[in-house]
Formats: sequence, structure tokens, C-alpha cells
Amino acid sequence: MHEPDNKPGDLPQAAGPYDTPAAPEAKAAEARHHSHRWWIKLVVQPLLFLVAGVGLIAGLGVAQKQGWISTATGSATHVASSGDESTRYICPMMCTPPQAEPGRCPVCAMELVPATSGGGQSDSRSVRIDPVSRRVANIHTATVKSMPLDRMIRAVGELNYDEGSLKTIAAYVDGRLERLYADYTGVVVEKGDHLALVYSPRLYSAQVELLLARKSVDESQSASLRRVVDANNNLYQSAKQRLIELGMTGQQIDQLEQAGEANSRMHLCAPISGTVIEKIAVEGQYVKEGDAIYHLADLSTVWLMIDLFPEEAAAIRDGQTVEAEVHSLPGQTFVGRVAFIDPTVNRSKRTVRVRVVIPNQEGLLRVGDYAKAMIRAPLDAGDVALVVPRSAVLMNGGHSVVYVETEPGRFEIRHITRGASSGDQIVVLDGLHEGEQVATSGNFLIDSQMQLAGNPSLIDPTRAIPKLDDSPSPEVPAALATLSEEDRLLAERQRICPVTLFALGSMGTPPKVDINGQSVFLCCEGCREALLEEPEKHLAKLAESAVPGGAQADTPQLDLPPIGEMELVSPSLVEPQAGESESSEINVALAKLSPQDRLLAEEQRVCPVAGMPLGSMGAPMKVIVGGRTVFICCEGCRESLLAEPTRYLAKLGKEAVR
Repeated sequence: MHEPDNKPGDLPQAAGPYDTPAAPEAKAAEARHHSHRWWIKLVVQPLLFLVAGVGLIAGLGVAQKQGWISTATGSATHVASSGDESTRYICPMMCTPPQAEPGRCPVCAMELVPATSGGGQSDSRSVRIDPVSRRVANIHTATVKSMPLDRMIRAVGELNYDEGSLKTIAAYVDGRLERLYADYTGVVVEKGDHLALVYSPRLYSAQVELLLARKSVDESQSASLRRVVDANNNLYQSAKQRLIELGMTGQQIDQLEQAGEANSRMHLCAPISGTVIEKIAVEGQYVKEGDAIYHLADLSTVWLMIDLFPEEAAAIRDGQTVEAEVHSLPGQTFVGRVAFIDPTVNRSKRTVRVRVVIPNQEGLLRVGDYAKAMIRAPLDAGDVALVVPRSAVLMNGGHSVVYVETEPGRFEIRHITRGASSGDQIVVLDGLHEGEQVATSGNFLIDSQMQLAGNPSLIDPTRAIPKLDDSPSPEVPAALATLSEEDRLLAERQRICPVTLFALGSMGTPPKVDINGQSVFLCCEGCREALLEEPEKHLAKLAESAVPGGAQADTPQLDLPPIGEMELVSPSLVEPQAGESESSEINVALAKLSPQDRLLAEEQRVCPVAGMPLGSMGAPMKVIVGGRTVFICCEGCRESLLAEPTRYLAKLGKEAVR
């Protein structure tokens, strides 16, 4: 039967106990649906983002690998390479000379970077820094001044007694000390004060003799014999002098004569005004003639004893003013003068003793206290000197360089001769002129830019030393004289080697090479292979050197410091034949090496590049190649060895170098 539809107004009927629960099943299904959506939001969405990110990174990698896109560094490098064909590449660790092609350093295997010169107008002795970079680097300059400069010598000394004022009060006669008036150390006494009362029978006898002699003189005044009068006077004077020798003063003798009575007790009087610095005896003590009782010192002046180095002592003179500040009285300055400079040097301390006399009328200075002494000594007898701030000078061992701003933004390296220093100023003996501007801050950044440009820097400041004499050394004409007249004229006209840019003849007789019908001379045989491989490149250097101010002025220095040590075993190479004279020259060249390096060079015997005996072209050069130490005959072989190390090391044999 068809059930009637529910009307809107009909009420729902309650389900019986046996009816199916449709409503709870619907709620459970809805709960499961919400649970699925929650898990999708928690896991699936982050996973989708992660997959998308990985895909994006992978896509960028593929695009870069295919060359569709490039990094900013690569673009900049490409632009730099394409825009400037003369770009040089250097090792960040400065292991090798600048290279013409990019790649890796044959020594440390680091990627070579383009050498920047800081500006298109920079040269081999300077860099240019734009105003923005200058502000960022905080570069400041100061003017080179000419001024009289004093040298301040500082030292620490100790206050001591004035040795010229020290006095010892001793017993003049045997006796007993019945009373000590100065009964403690440090008491201040005046000249003539009573210090002690001495009892002495011997002194009593001498006083009696004086009184008797005085009485005889008085009684003999009426005597008729002159001889008797003179004898009595002599006896009186002798007795009086004896009392003076026993320690009585003239005033005490006069009092004795007026009293007319001998006294066995005598007062010891202070001979100077001063301070008792030591009391040796005590009351009631028996003393003998010469026994010390007191030590006195006059503290109105004290000595300041200082030790100076010999070079400092040579700069001061007697009578020079010295300012001293005592540690116990900070802020107070005492002025004294140099009284004595020891003519000898202390053998153990290597110092010179200097004595300074300081007035001490108020008694503020105490013996034994320490004081800081300051002596202002003029430099060069007071003449004016060129000075620069200390921060402007970069020092490397015995070399000093500054960076001079020759024009706005252009900083040129300058090797200077450094003199004495005073405070924050350094005297410049040579290398600068008055009024020039030198960098005082940021100069280390300028030096780093010079290193990156392959220019002279603090690492090798000798390259910045200008040549005082352009005339060739005596060895050069002697080497060129061994050529024929025609070849000698050609070599003198060429002047330098096109590979190393060294002067022809500086390494012996220059060898001759024919390149396309043109005669070219080299400094050594090690340059022959490099010239034949790239003739156009090296011949272009000769064309540039013919122009004044060309490449010859910018001769690169390829001296590299020796790194590490090596151990050589006997190689299997055949030693080239050499004449007697050549052997002597080789021995002389090898003698310039250290004993260890000479032994290693004698074991190696030949240059792996040129195949010539080591020492035949002067002292062999030491090069580190891949952790191995190899000697070459000349600098011309260094570039070839570093460019193809495997090829040349193979010539030495697998067991030649370890």
C-alpha cells in the first residue's frame, strides 16, 4: 500500500526500538570526510610545495648547465674577458706570477681570479680608487711635514743617596758611650748638634797636658831666656793639636781653657746637617778608636739612577734637563739634571748607568722609591726632519712603504727609509717630499688592491724600490762581448729577453734564435721553448719595450719564496759533459746555496726544463711543484715548469724527487 506523504504540518514520529539508526551513520560518514580533508591539509599541501621547490631548483640547474642562463659572476667574468683581452689571472694566495689564461694554480690548485687594477688609468706602481670606494674603505690622508722633532727617552730608575754627602761619625778615642742624643734612625740633625757623650780617660790625660802647657806659657812670659818661651809655646801648640786630633772642636778647647779644669767626657758633634740613616752603637757600649757610631746623609739632594740602552745614552749630554715622576706622588713632576754618564756598558744587562741629581729641599723624595724619567733629546742636533704619522707606514721586516696620493684617487706605493720615531710621528730619511699626501687609514686595503693587481705591495716591497742607476752591471757587457760584432750590436739594440724581460747578458752569453727570418736573443736556454710555442706573443713584448715607458719599465719580478723542504735520491739522469772552466763556474754558483740546498741541487744535477747543468747560469732557483721541490737553472724556466709540471717532472724520473 502506498504510504501518504508527510505534510508540512505533520510531526515526526519517534522510532521504535527495532527501527534502523540512519542518522548516526550519516554523522559518522561526515566525520570521516572531515578527517580526510584535515590530513590532506596537513601532509599533502606541504608535500606539494616541497616538490615544486625541488623541481624549480633542478630546473635552474639544468638551465645553467645547458647555458640558457648564467650567474652574475660568470657574466661579469665573460664581459671582462671579452672586453679586455690583456686580463691577467692571479692566484688568491699569490703562489705564482700572473697568468695570461684562466685555470687553477699549479701550486695550491685554487681557481685563478682576474687581476684588477682599480681603474683603467692605473699602472704598475699605483691603483685608482673611486670616491665611493674611498668612503667605504674609510681612507684618510695626512700631509708630510718638515719640523724639528725631539726624541722622548723614557726610563725607570731608583732614588738613591747623594754619595757626596754621606758622612760617618766614628770614635776618635777609646772610651764608653755614656749618652746617645740621636737615639734612633731617621732623626734630623743640624751641623754642630751634640750626637753622643763619650767617656775617655785618654782624653782626660790630653786635657791635663794642655792645661799644664798653658800654665807654663803664662809663667814663662817674664823669663829672660827666649829659648824657654819658645819651647813652652811649642809644647802648648802640640797639646792643643793633640786634642783636636782626639775629636775636640776649637770651641770645646776654648771652653776647656776658660774653665781651667779637665773633663773626661766629651760631646761628639754633627759635622753636617742631615739625617741619621744608620745608628750602629748603643748607650753604654765601649768603642775603640775608629769604630763607627752613626751614618749621616744630606737629603736636600738625591740621585736618580737610571739604566739606558747605549743608543739612548749616546743621545743625551751632561747637564741635560730630566723630568721625573715618582710613583708615590702621582701628578707631581720633579726636575733634575744629568750629572754623570757611565763610560762603560754593563756586560750582563747591556745598559749604561746615568745619574740624575734632583733637588729635595722639601724632603718629598724618599730614597728607594721608583721614578719614571723622561729625557727630551733633539734629533739630528735639532735640525728639521720630514715626519709622517706612524699609522701611514707599513713595515715588513727591514722594509717600509707608504701610499702617496699623487692625484685625487690615485695612490702610488713608495719605498721609504725610516728614521727614529717620537710619539706618533716617524722620521722619513728618504722617499718622500714635504707637502705630499700619504694614506693614514685604509692603507692596508690599498695594499690588498695592489696585490690583486699583481703590482708591488707589502709582500714584496723591493719591487717598489726605484733603480738609481740604469747602467748595466759589469757582467752584462762581459757576456755580450763573447758574441760576434754583428750579434753584439743586435743584442744591444734588443736589450731584453722577450720571455722574461730580463736584461740580455744578465745570465751569461745570450743564445740566438731565428723566428721567421728574424734573429731574437734570449737570456737563457730555458726561454727557447716558450718563445717557439708563442712567438707572436713574446715578439709583441719587444715592440712594446722599444717605446719609452713601455713594458720594460714594468718588468715583473718572479722571485718566489722557497716553501717546504724535500729529500732527493740519486736520479738516473745522465750528467751532461762540462769543461774544467764550466765546472768551476758551477761550483761557484752552487756555493751560493745553503748547505742543504746545495746537496739537493748536486743530487738533481740538471734543469728539467732546459736540460742544462744546475749552476751553469748562476745560482739555481728553487720551485715547489705539487708539493715537490725542484731546482731550475734560471727564472726563464719557472713559467714553463709551472705550466706543464707533469711533463717536466717526468724527465727527472719517478724516484728523482720525493
